Amino acid sequence: MNKLIIKDICKTYPNGVKALDNLNLELENGLFGLLGPNGAGKSSFMRTLATLQEADSGSAMLNEIDIFKTPTELRKVLGYLPQEFGVYPRITAEQLLDHMAILKGITNKKQRKEEVDYLLNKVNLYEKRKHSVKKFSGGMKQRVGIAQALIGTPKLIIVDEPTAGLDPGERNRFYNLLADVGEEVIVILSTHIVEDVKELCTKMAIMNSGKITYQGTPKNAIDELEGKVYQKIIGRKELEDYASKHSIISNKMVGGKPLIHVYSETEIGDGFEAVRPDLEDVFFSQINTNFQIV
Repeated sequence: MNKLIIKDICKTYPNGVKALDNLNLELENGLFGLLGPNGAGKSSFMRTLATLQEADSGSAMLNEIDIFKTPTELRKVLGYLPQEFGVYPRITAEQLLDHMAILKGITNKKQRKEEVDYLLNKVNLYEKRKHSVKKFSGGMKQRVGIAQALIGTPKLIIVDEPTAGLDPGERNRFYNLLADVGEEVIVILSTHIVEDVKELCTKMAIMNSGKITYQGTPKNAIDELEGKVYQKIIGRKELEDYASKHSIISNKMVGGKPLIHVYSETEIGDGFEAVRPDLEDVFFSQINTNFQIV
């Protein structure tokens, strides 16, 4: 069982933006969802954890490895799929993985070929191994990305916004692949897509403005809102009036009119109906700066 302990990590950029504000997390094997809006600090955290940038303060330990003091040791057991996975224009999937295996220290040619073939089969791309990665679909590129992240039997895998831009079929295939991978290693899935965490992760955290605002399981987060979420379709011009009277969690357009979800400890009448909360309600209640429990 692998264990990652993160304590009091802070990072402020030269322009004064505080990207990470005393982050504390403790993770073990499995899929962990880091959910937050764009600009929450997720990518800054992923880059810091992957030793691509330094933290101002704090510590991170993966098993016996002090990540910040011995980054080279961390990189030996790290798989990383960044938000933008760029490739050389004419490189094939097989060539790319072979190149990455060399960088990971697999110098034996026979061993590299076995590793590359195994991973191409695992991500269902063996038949496309001679094809240019540049011409792959978004989902196929992400599968190549996961394959390169798996080289060298990593203990920690970081994937940053992995399903952005994927169609539903590609997303489902990617979900299945990540779920398979997550049984034996720590996988941190950083995303702003609530569905990614709902479908995949048994544990999660919500991040906003560089801080962790919630940490636990998706089920417990939803259960905390049970019996306290109500919805109603209102007129577009009524939104401001309702916002002054109720704690609005979120609103979205349905049939050209706002459907609002509000938080209340008691029944509120006025045409509102109680609804079973979902992870989207949890997410918006944590990141909406205008939301206040009354």
